[in-house]
Amino acid sequence: MKQRCFWVTDSKLYQEYHDTEWGEPVYDDAVLFEFLLLETFQAGLNWLTILNKRENFRKAFDNFDYQKIANYSDKKQQELLQNEGIIRNRLKIQSAITNAQLFIEIQYEFGSFSNFIWSFVDGKPILNCFHQRNEVPATTQISDAISKTLKKRGFKFVGSTVIYAFMQAVGMVNDHTATCFKFHHSCK
Repeated sequence: MKQRCFWVTDSKLYQEYHDTEWGEPVYDDAVLFEFLLLETFQAGLNWLTILNKRENFRKAFDNFDYQKIANYSDKKQQELLQNEGIIRNRLKIQSAITNAQLFIEIQYEFGSFSNFIWSFVDGKPILNCFHQRNEVPATTQISDAISKTLKKRGFKFVGSTVIYAFMQAVGMVNDHTATCFKFHHSCK
C-alpha cells in the first residue's frame, strides 16, 4: 500500500488529488486561476468539501474561465447564490469576480499571472523536508508577502493561510512529507 502524506484520508478522490495534482508545479494561468478560485472558496472549510464540489464549481463558473467570470452580471451572481452544488457565500462569489478582474490586470502587467506568482519563489518550487505533521507550516514569510501584495491590489479571501495552501496545491512549495511516496528529493 502506498504511503501518503498525513492529511490524505481514505477518500479515493482525495488520494487521486494527492497522487496526481497536489504539489505538482503549475505554470498555466487557467489552472492557476482554478486553484486560486477554489482555495478562496475553501477559506474556513475542509479541502475535501471543495474537492467533492469541484465539478459543480467547474460547471457553475464556466470551466473557471476568468475572462467570463470577470464580466459576470448581477443576474449570474444571483444564479450562483441559488446553486446548491457550490459554496453559496455572497462575499466569496463576489470575490471570485473581483479576483478574476485583478488576475487579468496582473496578466497585462507581467505577461502572465504565472510570471507574477512564480517570481516570489524565483520560478522554481521550494523543496521542503518535513517528517511530521507539526513541522508543516500554515503560513510562511513568502505566503505573507504574496498575501500582502495581492490584498494591496484588491484581491479578496487571500490571507496568508489560503495563499500557503495555494502554493502547496500548485507546487510552488513541495510539502510532501519524507515518508510519502511522492517525496522525491533529498533532505539537506
